[in-house]
Amino acid sequence: MTERLKALSDAGVSIWLDDLSRERIETGNLAELVTSRSVVGVTTNPTIFASALSKGERYEKQVAELKAQGADVDTTVFAITTTDVRDACDILRPVYDRTDGFDGRVSIEVEPGLARDTDGTVEMAERLWKEIDRPNVMIKIPATREGLPAIAAAIAKGISVNVTLIFSLERYRGVMDAYLYGLEQAAAEGRDLSKIHSVASFFISRVDAEVDGRLAEDSPLRGKAALANAYLAYATYQKVFESDRAQALVAQGAHPQRPLWASTGVKDPAYSDTLYVTELVVDGTVNTMPEKTLEAFADHGEVTGDTVTGRGDEAQRLWDELEAQGITYDEVVEGLETEGLKKFDDSWAELLETVRAELDKA
Repeated sequence: MTERLKALSDAGVSIWLDDLSRERIETGNLAELVTSRSVVGVTTNPTIFASALSKGERYEKQVAELKAQGADVDTTVFAITTTDVRDACDILRPVYDRTDGFDGRVSIEVEPGLARDTDGTVEMAERLWKEIDRPNVMIKIPATREGLPAIAAAIAKGISVNVTLIFSLERYRGVMDAYLYGLEQAAAEGRDLSKIHSVASFFISRVDAEVDGRLAEDSPLRGKAALANAYLAYATYQKVFESDRAQALVAQGAHPQRPLWASTGVKDPAYSDTLYVTELVVDGTVNTMPEKTLEAFADHGEVTGDTVTGRGDEAQRLWDELEAQGITYDEVVEGLETEGLKKFDDSWAELLETVRAELDKA
């Protein structure tokens, strides 16, 4: 186990890998990352699955079997992705057991086309939950306005949820409210709250990519907006989960909805390749990293203690400066959500096309 990643883990940051493939599963690579790289979770998305399918031959047998059964593209996608996630859950199960369900999680996303469909999202979340049939799976639901009641409904049913695509503080408050409401409903139905877990995925690097594009090349504000947004999010999280409402649920066995730092691969080569890990160290959070970022941190990342707590005022001043330059917070985060949903749709279309090609080849 590398010393730097162990230090990050010891600081209370759960290291999740933002990637999955059948090759990782079958070659033992994923198990090796758990052993040697302190990886305690996995996140997936349509782009990850499309990449895995297009690069590997390990899906050919299952695709051929599904084609022989008359499966269409949607059925094939569902079967392939749930198989990989179920197998990854089994690999991570010892971590899940050791941490009493805190980690050892594998996330799978509902179809992006359901992002504006509350009932469809809940139905899909239930379907994925039942099909994978592992206690350590998490269902990813996007934090759209229509997604908020779906999050609450899924939590109420005892489904663990990874809320994805969060950019704004206002939406984040809505996500936490949906989680607490879902827990209240679950408690009313007599469910064991200690078995329900959730993370809230706050996207990082895309904020800098958007804001930096509006700033002068020599602006001292470049590369600061994303971290400032995360610091404000953490301060908001602390306030919500220190409230009487949240603490009443904790007293009944509920867990806080952990902040998860997503999209932590650096997009601008001018910045340190470990920027969104080193500067987001705080106990009780998750950092989901692409392997490139994971290996960069293993090689030269530094843990200097808590780099998040108490930085809310500083972060607000940064955004006030950006506002003074005409970069409006609401405009930035709303644009990023719209762009994020489009990217999800495009990724899903790419996955369907990849599977269609594999079926044709079979």
